[in-house]
Amino acid sequence: MARAIGLKLFAALAAAIIVLPVIAVIPVAFSAHSYARLPPEAWSLRWWAAFFADPTWFAALIVSLEVAVLSAVACIVLGTSAALGMNRLPPVARKLLAGVFLGPIIAPAIVLAVGLYSLARSVGLVGSLLGLVIAHTMLAMPYAVLNIGVSLAALDPRLALAAAGLGADRWRIFRTITLPLILPGIAGGAVFAFVTSFDEVVLAIFLSGPQVKTLPVRIWEEIRVEYTPVVAVAATIMIVLAITGAALGRLLGRVRQEARA
Repeated sequence: MARAIGLKLFAALAAAIIVLPVIAVIPVAFSAHSYARLPPEAWSLRWWAAFFADPTWFAALIVSLEVAVLSAVACIVLGTSAALGMNRLPPVARKLLAGVFLGPIIAPAIVLAVGLYSLARSVGLVGSLLGLVIAHTMLAMPYAVLNIGVSLAALDPRLALAAAGLGADRWRIFRTITLPLILPGIAGGAVFAFVTSFDEVVLAIFLSGPQVKTLPVRIWEEIRVEYTPVVAVAATIMIVLAITGAALGRLLGRVRQEARA
């Protein structure tokens, strides 16, 4: 009993150490002062108005949303194709290919950024929306492949065999049987890909330009000069989107477990 209570207290302490510094940004976003103070002595929405009135902040938010949505769509299309192909491979080849897809997660982000910057510069993609989408798609692809792969692994192969025995071709089998059953995995992969792209900063610093700049890059540029509550507003928006994405991912995971049952 005492050991269980101790483990729970330790887990709560670890969670507090991780979460509290992140949540502490939110009150600063509602401060009435022109400098960051915690807790604020007075409350105001002036910095929210300043954020949306500043074209550079709002443009960075729109670019982040565009890149995240396009990256999520690309991850789902490519990740579904990759997961379907890997599902038909022998176990050894499947594990080797899964290791290749995990490369962007394992490799340091700065190493990926330097390599991608060199490639993007040689083809003129630095400072372009397409360059950011390609880089973030590569970075978020493992989450899509893993989520969809888990759904495919839980799929009963006898369903496809029964449909084929009734005369259905491969496209009809995928459209009517495989796709509906792996849809929770696809949706979960899309959520994780979106959150990964929206929060990413290292690759974006190397590949962004004056006209195409994501919100994390804009935050990084601002805090190099001065840390004002408008930075906390941008951080709060990112936190809310990340929490929403995590909640959706958890909900979709529960739906997937129920569908499997």
